[in-house]
Amino acid sequence: MTTAAEMADFVVATTFDDLSEEVVDETKKRLLDSIAIATGSIGAEPVEILRETVAELDNDGTTSIWGSEMKTSPPLATALNGGMVRYLDFMDAYLLSGEVPHPSNNVAPAVAAAEYTDASGKELIRAIGLAYEIHYQLGKNAPLMDRGWDHGTYVTFASAAGAGSLFGLDRDALMNAIGIAGVGHNALRVTRTGDLTMWKGLSASNAGRNAVYAVMLANNGMEGPIDVFEGQKGWKQIISGPFEVEYTPCEAVTETMTKKYMAGTVAQTQLDGLEELLARESIDPHEIERIEVDTYKRAKIIMGGTGKENESGNRHNVQNREQADHSLPYTMAALALDGELGHDQYELDRLHRDDVQDLLRRIHIFEDPDLTERYENGEMPAVIRITLTDGSVYEIEKSYFEGHPATPMSWEQLGEKFAMLADGVYTPDEQEAIVDAVRNLDEMETRDLVALLTQS
Repeated sequence: MTTAAEMADFVVATTFDDLSEEVVDETKKRLLDSIAIATGSIGAEPVEILRETVAELDNDGTTSIWGSEMKTSPPLATALNGGMVRYLDFMDAYLLSGEVPHPSNNVAPAVAAAEYTDASGKELIRAIGLAYEIHYQLGKNAPLMDRGWDHGTYVTFASAAGAGSLFGLDRDALMNAIGIAGVGHNALRVTRTGDLTMWKGLSASNAGRNAVYAVMLANNGMEGPIDVFEGQKGWKQIISGPFEVEYTPCEAVTETMTKKYMAGTVAQTQLDGLEELLARESIDPHEIERIEVDTYKRAKIIMGGTGKENESGNRHNVQNREQADHSLPYTMAALALDGELGHDQYELDRLHRDDVQDLLRRIHIFEDPDLTERYENGEMPAVIRITLTDGSVYEIEKSYFEGHPATPMSWEQLGEKFAMLADGVYTPDEQEAIVDAVRNLDEMETRDLVALLTQS
């Protein structure tokens, strides 16, 4: 059986009743987290460029843009809502040895498809769960980073499957959608290497847009290359290499981490440890001479590199927001100096200021093979050492951060995150109604939730 057929069979065979209570609850949490982050990105320049472009293409459609009264087509709503979910780099992730993908990139495609098809809340939860499971299995068994391909590529398959379930596609139509989505939308890793640009935060929503478009084509009878994986010059031969997957009843959602800090995935433990160490020792950040961080290979490559071969770039070179949120030296320096890491720390006048630029150059990231081994076994370990100007040294070691699957965020913590990001977009009463709707989504219709998201 082909990989596309296995994927389609998994979608067709999995019902809402197959999902455990834990899977349903965690899927709802992922939805609330995505809504929160999307809300916080409203007004960001790249998001507004995307909004303007969507309006030029279709400003009188059927599918809602969150936090506004705007409507457009399902693919374009996916692009904009998905761009809002992704842009702040505050979204969830899977912690895999060969890849660090972000399954919440599948949430906006699912919501757009659910609104368009007038799906129930249960159907939306199932679709998100299906996409999360496929995303996880591809990331785990077919890592792309070291092959030069971007993890946003997984979204094309996962969201084609998730959105396809909401359109009620049968097995053959699902395989067509998967094939159409997969052959034309494979993103290059250069999106996240070198001098990062605005597109880093929007490329995955473009993949989601393409997935929904592929589903709509298949729904109308378009045939696609159903041998997309195993066929001559197909995905396995050109992009991933051979692999196999084994699906679960959407249990992969329980393996996601939720970010505590507005920064890249592999910085979360280091930032948590830094904040704890500064508070524990009452350290004045202006007395810091040097910060050294021992951590695992992926963290060093992605956010701690100095521009050497096989690293993602020189993370001491920080000139824009996209470079800043993917720099361990910058995010740690900003957190140390300001005591927080939010929107203000990513303003250009803040990240160009001498104090943070000076301190980030005295923050040094090292790979520790033992910590790399621990990462591959599920931890996200880091050792942080702070040397002060008087020569004193303080150290802390952490294996996890709040939000790691081993220490997951509660509904209360997610509610606080939502309130922080939604300030100025939704009133406290509106926020409460949205949280309540998400928590009870399996008893509601998707349109009821969307109505709350578009009331402001």
